[in-house]
Amino acid sequence: MKVAIFRRAHFNAAHKLYKEEWSHEKNLEVFGICTSPNYHGHNYDLEVKVVGELDEDTGMVINLKTLKDIIKVEVEDRFDHKNLNLDVSDFQNMTTTAENICIVIWRRLVARLPEDFEVTVRLYETPRNYVEFPA
Repeated sequence: MKVAIFRRAHFNAAHKLYKEEWSHEKNLEVFGICTSPNYHGHNYDLEVKVVGELDEDTGMVINLKTLKDIIKVEVEDRFDHKNLNLDVSDFQNMTTTAENICIVIWRRLVARLPEDFEVTVRLYETPRNYVEFPA
């Protein structure tokens, strides 16, 4: 029997949307104020959904403490109070859109979880703007 379990987390980070190969004008046209040379920040909210078979012995899909610890190491410790463009190697060759941040988080989490789990990551950049991967 498959069951979905959810865990929420939070981190604060700065970034800017900018492509080096584009002119300032094109970056401004595509990314608007998010291309500010001085960066800007968000209070990101994260929701992780793990779907898996219910373990008959424990009655759990995954121990929430285990999931909490993985999220702390792979997301919170890595991204919280960081400049994603400058401080996080995952984004050295990638535009730090919410979509890309969400995909990076998903990849980090699935690398730490059993292969038979289905993992979905939902990342809120603002209370009104969020992305989900896989879609």
